[in-house]
Parts: sequence; C-alpha cells; structure tokens
Amino acid sequence: MKTLIDIAETQMKALDDIAREENSSRAAVIRTAIENYLSRRAPDNDGFGLWRSHKLDGLDYQEKIRGEW
Repeated sequence: MKTLIDIAETQMKALDDIAREENSSRAAVIRTAIENYLSRRAPDNDGFGLWRSHKLDGLDYQEKIRGEW
C-alpha cells in the first residue's frame, strides 16, 4: 500500500544517508523503521515474567487458593 507523508528535509537527508550506507532504497529503510517501531510497541503476550509483580511465591499462592476449597 502506498501512502503520502510530510517529512522534514533533515529527516529525508538522514534516510537517504542510511539508504546509501545500506545499499538500499529509502522506501526499504522507512519500512524497516516502521517495522522496528511497531514491534517495540506490540504488547508482550508471551507470559514470561507475568508473575513478577506478585509478592507471594507462585507455589505458595497455589497452595493458598487450593486451601480455600
């Protein structure tokens, strides 16, 4: 999909410099930049470290909950 954006001259020059360094097109550099930005903003859904904010150990919590049955 194509889109039209307004960009500062200094940003355009910086993009052109990067494209020249990487032997790539300006469009490819912009696509990569957008990809990187979106991946950093994506929610972390893998669950790793999900319990770190809890003060109670996971096993202790499990035993406490089961004790309520």
